[in-house]
Amino acid sequence: MTLAQFLVDALPPADAFTLDGPEGRHAAAVRRLRVGERLLVADGAGGVARCAVTAAGRDTLELSVEERWTEPEPAPRVVVVQALPKGDRGELAVELATEAGADAVVPWRATRCVTKWDDGPRGAKALDRWRKTAREAAKQSRRARVPDVADPVSLRGLLGLVADSALTLVLEAGLSARLAEVDLPASGDIVLVVGPEGGIAPEELDALAGAGARLVRMGPSVLRTSTAAAVALGALGVRTPRWD
Repeated sequence: MTLAQFLVDALPPADAFTLDGPEGRHAAAVRRLRVGERLLVADGAGGVARCAVTAAGRDTLELSVEERWTEPEPAPRVVVVQALPKGDRGELAVELATEAGADAVVPWRATRCVTKWDDGPRGAKALDRWRKTAREAAKQSRRARVPDVADPVSLRGLLGLVADSALTLVLEAGLSARLAEVDLPASGDIVLVVGPEGGIAPEELDALAGAGARLVRMGPSVLRTSTAAAVALGALGVRTPRWD
C-alpha cells in the first residue's frame, strides 16, 4: 500500500521529530495515523524521509525516521507555460499538470486570454491559488518535488524562456507537425506552451517560431487548455527517460 505523504518546509536533521501544524493536524485528526504506522515526509525539494509513528496526539504525531533519501530531478525537466484560462480552469490545469509531472509552471498573459491578472491584490490572490493547488496536487500524487509556480509572463518574458530552453514545444491544433515526430533532448528544459481556449494569436505564433520554438499538434482531437499540458506530459514521459 502506498504510504501517505506530508509536506514540511524542511526535513529535520534529528532521527526523531514532531509533525505539527496543518500537516500534523491532518495526519493525526483526519488520517488518524496511529503508533506503528508509517508515512512519508517530504520537503518539496526532493528530500524524503520514511517515518514510523511513535506517539499520536490530538493534532500532532511523534515520528522516528527510518530512512532518508533525495529524489533526483527528472531529465529533461518540463516547464509548462499555461495561458490563463477562465474561472477555476486555471487551478484544474495546474493540478493536472502537477500530477502528470510538470517541474515548473509559468502563467502566461496571452493575447486571447479572457482572464486578466492585474499586478495588484487580485492578481496576487490568483497566483497564490495556483501555488497552493500545485502543493496539494504534489502531496496527493506523492511527489517529492513541488513544482515552482512562477510570476506571470507576457510574450516578451515567454520568448526569454524559449531562448534558455533546450527545446520549446508550442501546442496548437490543426498543424501538420506532430509531437510524436519531434526529436527530444536528453537534458535541459523542455518548455511546453499551452495557449488559451481561443488558440494562440497568429502574431504570437510567429514570434515564438521566430525565437526557435517548434509548433506542433498532439493528436486529431482538440483538447481544452486545462487538460492539454497533462496529456503532453504523458507523451513526454513515455518518449524520454523521465518515467524510467
